[in-house]
Amino acid sequence: MATTVNPDPEAALGGAKEPRGPRSLLARARDNLAFQSVWPELNGAMGDLGTYIPIVLSLALARHLDLGTTLVFTGIYNAITGLIYGVPMPVQPMKAIAATALSDASFGVPEIMAAGILTAAFVLLLGATRLMQLVYRVVPLPVVRGIQLAQGLNFAMAAVKYIRYEQGLESSSRRRRTGTVRREQGTHPDENQQEPEEEEERQGGGGWRSMVRRAAPAIPSAVMVFVLGVAFAVARHPAAVRELRLGPSRMRVVRISREAWKQGFLKGAVPQIPLSVLNSVVAVCKLTRDLFPDKAPSATPTSVSVTMGGMNLVGCWFGAMPCCHGAGGLAGQYKFGGRSGGCVAALGALKLALGLLLGGSMLRVLSEFPVGLLGVLLLFAGVELAVAARDMSSKAEAFVMLLCTAVSNVGSSAALGFLCGMIAHGLLMLRAWAMGVRLS
Repeated sequence: MATTVNPDPEAALGGAKEPRGPRSLLARARDNLAFQSVWPELNGAMGDLGTYIPIVLSLALARHLDLGTTLVFTGIYNAITGLIYGVPMPVQPMKAIAATALSDASFGVPEIMAAGILTAAFVLLLGATRLMQLVYRVVPLPVVRGIQLAQGLNFAMAAVKYIRYEQGLESSSRRRRTGTVRREQGTHPDENQQEPEEEEERQGGGGWRSMVRRAAPAIPSAVMVFVLGVAFAVARHPAAVRELRLGPSRMRVVRISREAWKQGFLKGAVPQIPLSVLNSVVAVCKLTRDLFPDKAPSATPTSVSVTMGGMNLVGCWFGAMPCCHGAGGLAGQYKFGGRSGGCVAALGALKLALGLLLGGSMLRVLSEFPVGLLGVLLLFAGVELAVAARDMSSKAEAFVMLLCTAVSNVGSSAALGFLCGMIAHGLLMLRAWAMGVRLS
């Protein structure tokens, strides 16, 4: 018997209606925020910081993004999404906008906020009019993957710049070559020098090492690098700790000029919109149905579009980093143990507390953050974004994706890459139709 697949997830989930009323809403909110297991949930809250920390920290240091305001608003976003959806719904910076800002010195805070507002308005419009599924069918996945790959490579190249050129590794590489020559001319290391450690482990003294090895995979590597960088920052400038001030940052409405609106749309919103539509809405809803089938009715394309659009239409006017949801962040939090909305609500409480207690004064410490470690964090974010392109299953899809990536990076315009990718995909579809074959 044939089975009909409904392409509209909201229609498929529309049959199950829950009772309405204050008591039922309170019970649902309590269920959404309840931890299934405390430590795995808290660990899951850290699973998305590998993307959040490097992007927000890089923009705060390089483009003077208001860190305190961003922490306050993203903390509120986390709490609201956890309360509404009951799953570890991530709140991530908009990566295409962040990549443009980090690679283009003329793309400042007004342009960032303009791009975020325009993207949020477009997504909110699609959600409110229920046109999200139509847009998903029009924009092919290889084009989106090409933009993701291009932005991931931009992050990686910025990371190499921070690590190599800012740290003066050419002189250090000469020192390494000199040391290598000296080692070749001198004595070789003792091959038996590791025997005492092995003996210690055999006698039981290496138990703590095995515990560390078992615990380390559960800790996001970016968090460890960040903590190490903060420790270095305090060690390099201990007086900065005394310069911390209690209280939140003073919020101001960002003034956006006509030119900032134009540049924000062309350089930021155009490459971000297809990512937000497919990766932050449609892919998130699909992954939510796969991982949490009992919570799927809450996360529909319409509801996710409305929450993502609404939170940016408020926060961006005050200088908070434009944010979205993301399938990668949801998968990361699930991998590290997140199973409920309380997972992201706890993370939101931490962000909100830091933003209200210390505000932007944290940058007094973070300004001493080692640039090389910042490059490592950026590299983590770039790799996470670029590996999404590995799901291209045919040569035609890979060609469109790589063409979009090449044009975006070589032409320094993600909008041009998006246009070329759409044209190439259309030509391939026309060719396949003329030859009577199906374009995979």
